[in-house]
Amino acid sequence: MLLALVPAVRDIAVGTADSGGGDMATLLGASSQLWATGLIFLRLASLVMLVPGLGDQAVPARIRMGFAFALALVVAPIVRDTLPPMPPGLGAMVGQILHEVIIGLMLGTLMRVLIYTLTITGEIMSLQTTLSFAQTANPAQAQPSSSLSTFLSMLGLVLIYATNLHHLFIRAMVDSYQVFAPTKTVMLGDAATLMLQLVGKCFLLALQMAAPLIVFALVFNIATGFVGRIMPNFPVFFAATPLSVLFGLSILALSLGATGMVFIDHYQDVLGIFIRGEHG
Repeated sequence: MLLALVPAVRDIAVGTADSGGGDMATLLGASSQLWATGLIFLRLASLVMLVPGLGDQAVPARIRMGFAFALALVVAPIVRDTLPPMPPGLGAMVGQILHEVIIGLMLGTLMRVLIYTLTITGEIMSLQTTLSFAQTANPAQAQPSSSLSTFLSMLGLVLIYATNLHHLFIRAMVDSYQVFAPTKTVMLGDAATLMLQLVGKCFLLALQMAAPLIVFALVFNIATGFVGRIMPNFPVFFAATPLSVLFGLSILALSLGATGMVFIDHYQDVLGIFIRGEHG
């Protein structure tokens, strides 16, 4: 659909140049204003499609696009001065479109990566408590995952919106026009390095949050092994499995508050990368 509109926009640009260099008035405003709003919409739409919560598979695409369009109309007067002028040729137009789409997808992916920390934490906890076989649908991923993983990912999403951390999403969208200026080339190398650092940080943070259950499972399994060696005829598996689930869930309940606080603090630090005032 966007590609179908490009020739029309090109004709407007050519007609504008022929009429003396002024903007052609359209139903939605001048052609340059329409082009600037379209570029802003492309970046924000690509970002909204991946942002945690609003970009989940359970949210219809029309709602996401509608929110991105409304946000583009609000943000346009703020960031319009940072946008390049409307190019006269089709090739330059396509280049600017791809530039904004790539930046939006890159930022959205970076914002979503850390939310998978709780998913990984839940999978580790499920393995330690023998609950990995308990599968349930994850609304954020549109695919089944372990019950603990789904619970923790939904908990992280609720904490983000309950603590008003989602306000930083909008601020990061606006400040991205200063951090990732439309007139500069896309910093793919820096983005790849940042992505690798975030992925490593996700696994390290997941191990830290699952550490209490990992220690419990290690001690409990060693103790169960000793009992099995001392009393070979004792049904260790049938006696140990309910205790493992009971004690494991109890430790999870006791450490749930600390887990949520650690996740929120780290997520706020990640969002600070895209905010101009906190960008190093």
